[in-house]
Amino acid sequence: MSSNSEARTAMIREESGCLPFHEIPHTSELFTAFVEGFSRVSSYFPHAPTERGILEAARTVQIDPAMRPAVVEVLREQNLGFGAGEDVVRNLDRLLRGAVAIVTGQQVGLFSGPLYGLLKALSAVRVAEQITGRGVDAVPVFWLATEDHDLAEVDHSFWNARSRLTRYELPPHALEGDRRVGEITLGKAIESIVAEAVPTLDGPFAAEVARALGESYTARDTYGSSFGKLMTRLLAGRGLILLDPLNSRLHQLASPVFRRALHDAGPLEEALTARSERLEREGFHAQVRISPASTLLFFNLDGRRYPVRRREGKFIAGDTEFRLDELHAAIESAPEAITPGVLLRPVVQDALLPTAAYLAGPAEVAYMAQAQVLYERILGRSPAVLPRLSVTLVEPALARILSKYDLDMRDVLEGPQHVRSRMERKAIPDPLAQRFESDEQELRRLLESYADPIEKLDRTLRGALENVKEKMLHQFSKLKEKVGRAENFRTGVLDDHERILFDSLYPRGELQERSLCALPLIAAHGPELLDELTRLSSAPASSDPRSCAYQHRLLFL
Repeated sequence: MSSNSEARTAMIREESGCLPFHEIPHTSELFTAFVEGFSRVSSYFPHAPTERGILEAARTVQIDPAMRPAVVEVLREQNLGFGAGEDVVRNLDRLLRGAVAIVTGQQVGLFSGPLYGLLKALSAVRVAEQITGRGVDAVPVFWLATEDHDLAEVDHSFWNARSRLTRYELPPHALEGDRRVGEITLGKAIESIVAEAVPTLDGPFAAEVARALGESYTARDTYGSSFGKLMTRLLAGRGLILLDPLNSRLHQLASPVFRRALHDAGPLEEALTARSERLEREGFHAQVRISPASTLLFFNLDGRRYPVRRREGKFIAGDTEFRLDELHAAIESAPEAITPGVLLRPVVQDALLPTAAYLAGPAEVAYMAQAQVLYERILGRSPAVLPRLSVTLVEPALARILSKYDLDMRDVLEGPQHVRSRMERKAIPDPLAQRFESDEQELRRLLESYADPIEKLDRTLRGALENVKEKMLHQFSKLKEKVGRAENFRTGVLDDHERILFDSLYPRGELQERSLCALPLIAAHGPELLDELTRLSSAPASSDPRSCAYQHRLLFL
């Protein structure tokens, strides 16, 4: 969906403010410190999460001169295969000529996965534009996590369309367990799922999104190829380069990192264990548990991905035992069989790419705090790490519901019980609501009129009066809730409004961006929405935690 923002009015009607991450449930202490008090964690990250930090990291980028043309050749082939246009071709040429990379990535979830994958991509696009404007040529790159084998994380998609939360899921095949998801073909079942999902799309861009979906998700495609095709179509004109690591040439180029991980497996494990222990001593957490005798690598045997472990001078993958020279020979003869674990993956990424910055989600920030020791020992350099754009999008119908019941996002984060109580108090028919309001004020005045005479009689009774007032007003409020509950029993409106709010803003007890697919929103609002989100994704000039760049944004459409 190409962009033409000059001809459009802003899609975001109102930015109601920013929510600090420490107010969002389940946010880790490490990520909270990263965005709200970077000095606490600066020893884990060599560059500040700012525009200046990216420019500093860009000066440290070193890459084998032979690496660029070899990687760009693969990327050109992959992106043209996804259907990329001239915007991507131009950026590939810039990368070949010496541009640095602004990188992000995500698992290849069904139908593009949760919204945050798209937010990452737009963040990379905007930051690359920003850094280029500061005199350092930069291009955005999105790493498709096709080598992961956790199928359960990518085989489904949650849509909130036509006021109903729906889960679309591709049924697994018995032989697909532990396979790399980028190798799994979708099969005929995907056709019926696409046919079921497309009619739920509403809005002026529904046909365009439906066409992109149908062209991308076919029986012959894999999770990786379908994701790449869809992202290429959704982000056409923005120059985003996609990288699928499930490629033998890229693995061959990354083989020095694999060899180093094998040769120094013991010292690397010790360094990672020490880093994890330090994080925990300082009140944070280690995102990845370091297993004894690990190598940070996986080996593909008979279509299954097994961790490679050390045992008595040998290496074990599944039931197969290797000598070190045998694994080195395997890397040479079948490089695609070796894949990195979660902590080594970013190091492999930045061995292939001239990465100046990585746009990360909360869990990835924690990974990078651990992976830093691998960067130091294997690459000798590190990118700047910055938080991706984080938003909750509030459509007009949702805004009206929030306003009707005098609610905001903080109320929603408190959970259904809190929200329902607030809604019941506001759900009373107008004539009765007005009487409740006036009588509550009268009750307050009546009780307060006792204050002076009681205090003159006995000061100690003032506290008793306050206690009585609090209890009476509490019971009065509970009566209002019961009246609202009775109104809902009669009409069912509160049930519907509560469901709509949580399905849209906090589905399944998660932030909207971590659960809902972006496609229904794009169908309703089109490229204008993508333009606006890109605009909001700039790297901050400073690490001031009061900046919305370091907080969760609440955006009204």
